Amino acid sequence: MRQIVLDTETTGLSAAEGHRVIEIGAVELLNRRPTGRNFHHYLQPDREIDAGAIEVHGISNEFLADKPRFADVAGEFVEYVRGAELVIHNAAFDVGFLNAELARLDGGHSIDALCSVLDTLALARHLHPGQRNTLDALCRRYGVDNSGRSLHGALLDAQILAEVYLAMTGGQVTLSLGDDAASPGTVEAARPTRVRADRPRLAVLAPSADELQAHAARLAAIDKASGGRCLWLAEGEPA
Repeated sequence: MRQIVLDTETTGLSAAEGHRVIEIGAVELLNRRPTGRNFHHYLQPDREIDAGAIEVHGISNEFLADKPRFADVAGEFVEYVRGAELVIHNAAFDVGFLNAELARLDGGHSIDALCSVLDTLALARHLHPGQRNTLDALCRRYGVDNSGRSLHGALLDAQILAEVYLAMTGGQVTLSLGDDAASPGTVEAARPTRVRADRPRLAVLAPSADELQAHAARLAAIDKASGGRCLWLAEGEPA
């Protein structure tokens, strides 16, 4: 499965008002492993960046003066995302801006014609109803290091989101490409690890009455916060 974890920075908040994409950062995952084949470009937007946006990402008009325009990298971008699943936090924002950029091109594509989209904000709200689900909040919840994120940056945020997404969905949480990690498709990655027949038996610990009561209270709180959508209760808690 090929996934592209993506983020953008823009000149302002509304693509409908003519604001433009000024940075695209994306991280490729293949079968939930980073390939190192990332996509990153700063872009000349042909308009001024709002002061409020500069406070968020720190990208200035002067810095972008000699950068390529979206049209210059559009072909590379389209081929990069084609057929993948995009993983984006608050996807409606980024997809709206990317569709606006693509619509300016002759025979412009749209994101939904190129690939599918998974919104990690919607996923986080489903998993953690009633809680803060910003990228920074998710980093704290899942123990992902975001200490270098003093300002927003598309590639940095995509890298952080990739780790958060993998943690949220129960898989690998490191994006290390070091020699100590087996590459996908290699014999080492595919070789099973056999369990020793003489291994000690696993201890089975029954919950105490207090633990069962605390568990029931937690499920009731989740059910209330989610408007009666606690799946554990809906499917019947096992005895």
